[in-house]
Amino acid sequence: MGLQHDLAQWILSFSESPWALITLALSSFTESIFNPIPPDALLIAMSLIDTQNAIWFAILVAATSVLGALLGHFIGKKFGRPILYFKIRGTRLISDKVIDKADALFNKYGVWAVIIAAFTPIPYKVFAIGSGVLNFDRKAFVIASLIGRSCRFLLIGFLIFFYGERINEFVENYLGILTWIIGAGLIILIIGLICYRVFMTKI
Repeated sequence: MGLQHDLAQWILSFSESPWALITLALSSFTESIFNPIPPDALLIAMSLIDTQNAIWFAILVAATSVLGALLGHFIGKKFGRPILYFKIRGTRLISDKVIDKADALFNKYGVWAVIIAAFTPIPYKVFAIGSGVLNFDRKAFVIASLIGRSCRFLLIGFLIFFYGERINEFVENYLGILTWIIGAGLIILIIGLICYRVFMTKI
């Protein structure tokens, strides 16, 4: 935790430097692959310093985050997929039946899974790489990622653009809770729709 805290503080130290935009873009890009520090804190700090550009900062973060996730998707598909077929002493650890079922489930509900992961504090990188491993359609992945990431970061951008420093405490203390509530609402809605479809097919 100490190392992660120091890394977060180091990234935040760029908020008023000439390298702020590049650091923000790199932080967002790498967070979708391996970086454990979300770009939210730096986005908030930079937006509070320059509220007029808060929305543009949010767009930059959303775009670079999705670009990073695309690389994560590629890594998962290129290097993670073969792991599913790994053998020990000639025996497969995961059968074709299990892999096919996992692929089918993710291709059926993956859009919602990616949107929720992209919007909430759930580790987005896990779903980015996992989408590649499970052969989730790249176009659907990009669309779902754009929806989730844009909603998350533009929410911060718009709040700071319109309310400035007055909204800082809310953003820092309650934004995570708000995204969890909305994410939970989406999950409940999805489960409800699935149950409704199952019920209708049995009538």
